[in-house]
Amino acid sequence: MLQDYIHAVTDAEARVVRLTTQIEELVPQWSMAPVVEAMQAMRGVALIVAVTLVAEVGDFSRFDNPRQLMAYLGLVPSEHSSGATVRRGGITKAGNALARRALIEGAWTYRLQARVSLTLLRRIDHLPQNIRDIAWKAQVRLCARYRRLAAADKPKTVVNTAIAREMLGFLWDIARQVKVSPAI
Repeated sequence: MLQDYIHAVTDAEARVVRLTTQIEELVPQWSMAPVVEAMQAMRGVALIVAVTLVAEVGDFSRFDNPRQLMAYLGLVPSEHSSGATVRRGGITKAGNALARRALIEGAWTYRLQARVSLTLLRRIDHLPQNIRDIAWKAQVRLCARYRRLAAADKPKTVVNTAIAREMLGFLWDIARQVKVSPAI
């Protein structure tokens, strides 16, 4: 029985490697490849997260402001109001669960101090300065916000969701900076 579990894990790991390789091969031919590359300037957004977001959201320019995108992905607080009473609850989870999960997983990286790692440096090396500036501004803000919310004894899941929501705002800004050629 143990050997069956070991084989299952090994097979799953091989499948992940195979699928990641296929994605890496297909992205350069995709019309949204410039957006995927630009989004990887953000900490916590590597190839798979960027591809997932772009594939699930599509054209970021259809959202007039980042709040609309946050609501579209279900990262805004729910509200139960009656008269003058306003009660806010957990996030609505109204939108795409796959994109929301990718964002929340990526947001965990902001619990660490703001810095540019060697891996991130390789990803941003060829990107325009305005996209690098947005990504650095995001990193500084989100790392500080994570520390502030954690110091206020907020639950880690609540802190991480708040960071993911703000991270999405910066990703919206980056996506709007990139010119995409129309698909043929």
